[in-house]
Formats: sequence, C-alpha cells, structure tokens
Amino acid sequence: MSSFKSEPFLWIHLAGIVTFPVFLGIVWFGLSVSDRLPILWLEILLMVGVGVLPIFLMQWARPFEIFSLLVLAMKPDKITFQQRQILSLFKTPRQQILSAATALAMVGILYGLYQLPPLTAIASSVLTQSRFVGLLIASIAFAAANLFLQVPISVLGVLSTGEQQFAKIEPYPTEKIPQDFTLTGFRVDKIIPIKPVPPEK
Repeated sequence: MSSFKSEPFLWIHLAGIVTFPVFLGIVWFGLSVSDRLPILWLEILLMVGVGVLPIFLMQWARPFEIFSLLVLAMKPDKITFQQRQILSLFKTPRQQILSAATALAMVGILYGLYQLPPLTAIASSVLTQSRFVGLLIASIAFAAANLFLQVPISVLGVLSTGEQQFAKIEPYPTEKIPQDFTLTGFRVDKIIPIKPVPPEK
C-alpha cells in the first residue's frame, strides 16, 4: 500500500497556508479604516469572537473534512479505507491540542496587528471612514486567515504520524463522517482523478 503521506488532499490543504499572510494583510487594512474604538480590548474580543472561536470550535468538535475542494466534497461512501484512516487521525486529542494552540497564537497575532501603524492614507483613499466597514472586512479576513492556518496545522499534525503508527489506525466509520466532520460543497463521487491503491490484505 502506498504511503498515506502521498495523499493529494493532504498536500492541497497544506498548501493553503500560503494564503494566510494575504488574509492577515487584509485584516491590517480593515483595521486601518477610521479611528479605533476607545476600548481596545472590546474590539479585540469582538474580532476573536468572529474570527477565532467559530473556526476553533469547528476544528475541536467537527474537524474540516479535507477530502473536499472548493465547492465539491467527496461522498462519505466514496472515501477509501486509507482516507478513512487519515480521518481518524483528525479526531485525536493531539489534534485538539494543536487547534487550541493555534487559536491562542491567532489571538497573539491579532494583538500584534493592533500594534502596527494603521494604513490610514491608503485606507481612506479606498473606503469611506466607516468603522463598521473596516471591522467587517477585518473580521471576515481574520476568520479566513484562521481557517487557512488551522487546517494546514492539523494536516501537519497528521503528516507527523509515523508509517508504523498509521498502519494500526482504525478507519473512521463511514456512517459517522457526516455527523463528526464538517463537510462543505456538493457531494460527488470523485474530485481528483487518481485511482486509489487498495489496502493490503
């Protein structure tokens, strides 16, 4: 059987981390619009509530089901034996610890963004001085940044598993995938036209 580390979906979602700094740049831009609220921590708590908690809770309770791409997701009954073993790794306590650590790191990153000088001149030339608009842009971008950090970090946690350890992993039950994982998009039989390698008997 081929190594689980050659699974294309793992590397596709790991590569999503390249968008992380782009979304952070958008967050900085959004925060630069208009004057900041008098109570800094109130604004940070709002940003954390919108941009960190939902993604963290998803990864903690119902991890993102990585066998999907854009608006397409593989039907649970089309996911192979090896792929279901990979899904089992996403439900381990270690993955929850990684999710919690990533969420805390995102809070620290958000605080760091607040310490940067605002892009006032650029922001004011593009948008009207509306704090609501700025916060909306920053919150949405921060949620996207969190997603594109949380998922790759969880993928790294899976990739750090040894081959011998992986061989002992039980595949995740097909019938439990929809209730225990977050599936997005239209469900299809196949996304990547690669013939799966059957497990060894």
